[in-house]
Amino acid sequence: MSTAINMPVDDDNHTDTAALHGQGSFFGRRKGHKLRAHQADLVGNLLPHLALDLAAPADAVLPTLYDPPVDALRLEIGFGGGEHLAAEAKAFPTTGFIGCEPYVNGMAKILSAIEADNIGNIRLLAGDAAELLAWLPPRSLQRIDLIHPDPWPKRRHWKRRFVQDATIAAMARVLRPGGEFRFVSDIADYCAWTLWHLLRSPEFAWTAERADDWRLPWPGYTMTRYGRKATREGRVANYLIFRRR
Repeated sequence: MSTAINMPVDDDNHTDTAALHGQGSFFGRRKGHKLRAHQADLVGNLLPHLALDLAAPADAVLPTLYDPPVDALRLEIGFGGGEHLAAEAKAFPTTGFIGCEPYVNGMAKILSAIEADNIGNIRLLAGDAAELLAWLPPRSLQRIDLIHPDPWPKRRHWKRRFVQDATIAAMARVLRPGGEFRFVSDIADYCAWTLWHLLRSPEFAWTAERADDWRLPWPGYTMTRYGRKATREGRVANYLIFRRR
């Protein structure tokens, strides 16, 4: 796959994204293969202790969410198998992490990692990231990661991509000034889509100064299982970082 980033043309047939996300829509698989017995036990017994309650006010929930308290808060949307999320949480023990993933098998995998490594600074939402962004207080996040999201490659499905004007505005609201949105994909069209949408936003600045800034992973990046598979199959990922102005 070429590493050239070509701007997509605007599509007048896109569904209105504000209405789409206002309905709490989330497109993706929610269940795959049957869970093993221990995985099912973790989902049934550990997840309730780590799950966010969006029915309660965020201002009341967040200050008591982590013990000991954390000095920053980050979000990973659609964490898949959880490799990157678990590694980041272990590398930054004084940062609180929220992982959002509707796919139950991915949730079981991160719960297994949390149990195995006794990770105490991850909280989870098995649901819609758009609802989570609406729940979070303004300027509450240091960083948002979106790594190898579903590209929804067919044109009629582009409205299902997470990166839309409405979600960019929602991320801008919850990121503190200087905070970052980091995006990784091995699908050139989705990278171009993301770059085009973010460059239109006055709230974000693309941080790349040279080609290697988006061709190479940022320092300390943990490659996911999907990322390794993409590399084996000859697909080239792009690593885009946008800073909240």
